[in-house]
Amino acid sequence: MAKKHAEGYLSAKESRRISRENRRITNAFEKRRKRRKVPESEYLTQMRDPNNAVEFDNLHTYFFTDAGTVKSVDGVTFDIPIGKTVGVVGESGCGKSVTSLSLMQLLQRPQGQVVEGEIRLNLGDKAYDVVKVPNERMQGIRGNVVSMIFQEPMTSLNPVFRIGDQVDEVIALHDGEGKNRQDVKKRTIELLELVGIANSEGVYRMYPHELSGGMRQRIVIAMALACNPRLIIADEPTTALDVTIQAQVLDLLRNLKNRINSSILFITHDLGVIAEMADYVVVMYAGRVVEKGTAEEIFANPSHPYTIGLMASKPVVGKKVDKLYSIPGKVPNPVNMPNYCYFKDRCERCVEACQGEYPPEVRLSPTHTVSCYLYRDGKGGSENAGAEN
Repeated sequence: MAKKHAEGYLSAKESRRISRENRRITNAFEKRRKRRKVPESEYLTQMRDPNNAVEFDNLHTYFFTDAGTVKSVDGVTFDIPIGKTVGVVGESGCGKSVTSLSLMQLLQRPQGQVVEGEIRLNLGDKAYDVVKVPNERMQGIRGNVVSMIFQEPMTSLNPVFRIGDQVDEVIALHDGEGKNRQDVKKRTIELLELVGIANSEGVYRMYPHELSGGMRQRIVIAMALACNPRLIIADEPTTALDVTIQAQVLDLLRNLKNRINSSILFITHDLGVIAEMADYVVVMYAGRVVEKGTAEEIFANPSHPYTIGLMASKPVVGKKVDKLYSIPGKVPNPVNMPNYCYFKDRCERCVEACQGEYPPEVRLSPTHTVSCYLYRDGKGGSENAGAEN
């Protein structure tokens, strides 16, 4: 009698076959990425709308693991307008951070690769397709044009170097031309004061472990703002902070964005933060965008059953409930995604069409779109969403 293995079991032979195939695929991507003296014409592109800072167009980012190919980002499309804040919301593992790391070219390589799509970055006088930009050119974009505030400041800062040395290094590397050591230090002190650190001279000489979580987060923000970037990526910058410090950091980001006229890609799973910060909202689930629109449209008229579930699962001031709503079921296996709507097995509003292929994007207004069969014929509008909410 044949031995019955658990679901997801891989034999050693099958695992070796997958590893060989992965090496073949990733080697081809790495060889292209590591080329030197690549002509600029290869990665020059045109913005679809010159008023956008970044345009994600059908982005596919995969991780080639020994267990199979994980489609972390599977056809993501949205824009970040100049001077606006776009909030990306969704549960852990939905592809929010991988989308931003694809833009920064900071994916864990060689396993992580952008296999398809474009990321158009507006540089003012020209535009680059970041997916095709070689490593040596990306060094001049990362930090200068696009900067990132990482999720956990204690792991973003080096524990054995003083704060001043770490901020100095960022300025010297990206904006140090024609500046001596004193000029760099002066700029660092200015940045520390800009992010609301009163004792800037004292903090300059401190180590990360001597600072509180809120202070360390301010240091990371100062490093991100060192070169007045066009786009700031904030990857859950308030997750580990208490609500008082969280409010201060959000105010700081909002004020600094207006001061240097940059755009913000704000990644979080906190709907309250999104409501306060974002001009536009992108809702992601299992590597895909299921709904996007202005903040007013998403919060006043959530349309996708997943968005409605997220809204229902948050506590409401003045409303007493015995138990918060929880979306039933679990996310499908990322190595073997179904060919129908990824949310179908957790959805409480399925229709017959949901048995078919993944639903197309339906436009509810000029700025509001949703990927759901409930809206394919123009029905299923706000009255249905409101009933669920």
